[in-house]
Amino acid sequence: MALDVRMFTVGPVQENSFLIRRAGGGEDNRALLVDPGEEAPKLLGAIEALGVTLDAILLTHCHFDHIGAVAPVARATGAPVYCPQLEVPLLQDIMAYVPWPGFGPFENHDPEHTVAGGERLQLAGFDIDVLFTPGHSPGHVTYAFDGESALFSGDVLFQQSIGRTDLPGGDHATLLASIATLLERFDDDTVVHPGHMGLTTLGAERATNPFLGELSQS
Repeated sequence: MALDVRMFTVGPVQENSFLIRRAGGGEDNRALLVDPGEEAPKLLGAIEALGVTLDAILLTHCHFDHIGAVAPVARATGAPVYCPQLEVPLLQDIMAYVPWPGFGPFENHDPEHTVAGGERLQLAGFDIDVLFTPGHSPGHVTYAFDGESALFSGDVLFQQSIGRTDLPGGDHATLLASIATLLERFDDDTVVHPGHMGLTTLGAERATNPFLGELSQS
């Protein structure tokens, strides 16, 4: 695999942020950051330690635990932010959408780019397909790295679990439909880089995830 992926679990909700570059770095050593949820100094320290230039910040969705460090990381690196189109207001006014006390405060950000699904991005030497995968949140997207058998899927699918659907805009049937599209489109050995918990594969979840039984019955 040509991907060099570093996973950083950050914040009290234990969210996974991913720093991605080509294996070996390449001549220009460009990288991408997916879902910088919190602990900006930790993420910026990793970027500096690797000596990478951040090409972009990619957001799967805009729940607070996935975007809390967007503004400081974007400001420090100059990297443009790609945000799900339907969820731009959440990034622009984060604290208004935090459902529980005790989190933050987080700094707002106006994204440089929006995505809605169907786009093909060329960033950091990768071709990336943006897939619309709602259900956990209304505008949720998944980033598929072409030729790399890798999905960065936020809170769609987890080890032995799926994204919660009891937050505003969540819908269980819609989420299952989104997961079904991933299972239909990608091979079983495709690695899922989720927003929480550890890495898994589509094949492992197809075979053992108790929440996906409904798909085989539909």
